[in-house]
Amino acid sequence: MSGAVVRWPGRGARADQQAWGPAWQDTGRVFTKEDGTPLRPGHIGEHFGLLARKADLPPVGFHDLRHGAATMLIAAGQPIKVVSSILGHSTSAFTMDVYAVVAEELAEAAAVAIAAFVPRKASGANNVPTSG
Repeated sequence: MSGAVVRWPGRGARADQQAWGPAWQDTGRVFTKEDGTPLRPGHIGEHFGLLARKADLPPVGFHDLRHGAATMLIAAGQPIKVVSSILGHSTSAFTMDVYAVVAEELAEAAAVAIAAFVPRKASGANNVPTSG
């Protein structure tokens, strides 16, 4: 019964847990072997790479998907607290530290977009405000 079959929680994991009974190892991990034990470090990334190549997708690491998702959530305007929670970060401050560059780029892009909507008068001597 010992194999390196990857189970997604809820799709075979519960049946495996029942089949293994007391021998089941509850590691709390998302991906495990059928007996609940952790996979070898790098297994998921390697398997993902194989699937990506078979699907003729551009080379991207499994962990890069996490960063991509975070970036898209921030770009979509989700509150940093929500993004932090989804990523499982202990604090929103950590999330901001990691994704500060993304947030700054998005803020700059937003400022440029907003500036495009601000009405402008034609430049000239008559348009210069005076104090008085």
